[in-house]
Parts: sequence; C-alpha cells; structure tokens
Amino acid sequence: MEEKTIRALHWIVGILDAHNVPYRIGGGFAAHVYGANRPVNDIDITLPGKYFQDIIPEMKKYISANPGHYSDAKWDCDGFSLEYHGQEIDITDIDTLRMSDKERAKWFQTKDSFRTFPNVLIQVEGIEVSLIDPRDLVAYKKHLDGDHQLVDIAAVSKYVTDNDLEVGSDLMP
Repeated sequence: MEEKTIRALHWIVGILDAHNVPYRIGGGFAAHVYGANRPVNDIDITLPGKYFQDIIPEMKKYISANPGHYSDAKWDCDGFSLEYHGQEIDITDIDTLRMSDKERAKWFQTKDSFRTFPNVLIQVEGIEVSLIDPRDLVAYKKHLDGDHQLVDIAAVSKYVTDNDLEVGSDLMP
C-alpha cells in the first residue's frame, strides 16, 4: 500500500474514532486488504450522514467536493470528497446511498441490500479499521461495471473461501 494511502488512513480513522463515528470502509481499499493486488485509488467510507456536521470542521481544508447530493446513472447519495496529501477519500451517507444495477434498470438502497454481515474490525498498517465484510463486498461489487471489479471479486472470493466463511447462495458467483 502506498505511503500516501497509509497516512490518509491514519488521519481519517483518527478523526472518525475521536468523534465515535460508526463507519465502514469498502470499495477497492477493502478489496486490497482482502487480497486484491490492484492499486488503491481511493478510500471509500460510508457512515451515517448525521455525523457530517461533527467531522467536517476537522476536514475542511482537505475538501475537494463539497458536501451535497450527488446523482448520476449509477449513484444517488449525499456525500463529499477529500484530497489528503494526494490521496482521495470519498465519504458517503449510508442512509441515502443508492446504486443502480449494471443494466441501470433497478436501484438498491445499499444499507438494506448489501449489509447482510456485520463490519469486520481488522488491523491495517498498525491501526484498527472497520471494513465491509468480504461477503457483502462480493455481493456489492457484482453490481459494478469494469474489469477491475472482476479482479476484486475473484480475490475477495478467494479470501472468503480460504477463511472458511459461511456463504449464502446469493452472495458468491
């Protein structure tokens, strides 16, 4: 993992922990922790939006996309982005986060559709972080486009198998 990612992780988790914010990290970062070998582009964090007001003052100088509602063909949510010393961090309100399926025909409320298992607390680069469960990560990534998603799904599925995690029939390929 790149040094800028490690520094950003320590910084953001420190703020979230100091404010007792429940969060979980997903996306490519979580996939990397679970064994995907592609580079980490950003750190995707979901948390209840009611905590935005508590944490934004400490993050203000690093905000690259202001807090607000964002919507396109794939995503519909409240959130904001940070640029911390070269590392992008996306923070999204889990209570508003919706994503469409690959065909752009159906919307999912992610907190209801991809939250089958509790978060995983795991040591990453010397700190404890809250990650999306690998089984939920696989289910979620199945609805995303791109070859990199297939790489992540394969790596995380291997992690699930290697760690003898119980799998529901709808979660794995």
